[in-house]
Amino acid sequence: MIYKVKTHRDIADIRSKLEITAKEVGFGVLGSYEFKKILENKGFPIERDIIVYELCNPRGAQQALSAIPEISVYLPCRLSIYKEDDLTVLSTIGVEDILESVNVDDAFRAHMNEIFEKIKSLIHGLSLT
Repeated sequence: MIYKVKTHRDIADIRSKLEITAKEVGFGVLGSYEFKKILENKGFPIERDIIVYELCNPRGAQQALSAIPEISVYLPCRLSIYKEDDLTVLSTIGVEDILESVNVDDAFRAHMNEIFEKIKSLIHGLSLT
């Protein structure tokens, strides 16, 4: 499941607030990929701007990677921003998909749900302010 929220806010406005808002919920921004520019430079243009941010919650990553190394395929957490039907979409992979792909106990499931709630908080914060 992809978790997504749509907003009337402009991509540039969201981008300008992302780093500060992410820090407020315990995440740092490691980097970003502007797929429209990347693919255009390689001769494969796309029409819409799609920016993907890599986010890291160091404590959460340390706990997750220590418990289940294969969860590394989902890290760092990603936040995608793009336009769809004149709205800006903020999306990320749903925690259910992650948890279904690895064998976890109840404590780890609770930990992952807590991290996902922080990402949802970030997405909603960016869509409203």
